[in-house]
Amino acid sequence: MDLTITFPGNSRVNAEFNGFTVATDQAVDGGGEGSAPEPFDLFLASLGTCAGIYALSFLQNRGIPTDALRMTLSTERDPSRRMLKKIIFHVVVPECFPQKYVPALIRSIDHCTVKRHLHEPPEFETIVAIGDSVDKASRSPTA
Repeated sequence: MDLTITFPGNSRVNAEFNGFTVATDQAVDGGGEGSAPEPFDLFLASLGTCAGIYALSFLQNRGIPTDALRMTLSTERDPSRRMLKKIIFHVVVPECFPQKYVPALIRSIDHCTVKRHLHEPPEFETIVAIGDSVDKASRSPTA
């Protein structure tokens, strides 16, 4: 998949792909206008919605009602590193949900592709081209 990243002004940065535009902005106290979620918020939303689709499918495939299905994602930060140290999925299933399915539901959520990429991260590479010149492009692996 290829995404085109555009810069519509101020601190806004958009990702365009498959006919969609996903807008981001920085918070006002971060120099932006607060007009859209920050990129890291979209990362967390991606993780939560990915886990959510696995939970939803699990219930649907077993004919369990999904109207009472709820999920929240919360985080714990390491203040010294300013990084996340824990991500918690809290899943509320309907009262009719069989207790015997709890471990299988957890395993299902663990199959979330976004979550799996955190466990087995891809290799990153950054290519910088000055103008459109391929001859002046620099490649650098990024950890």
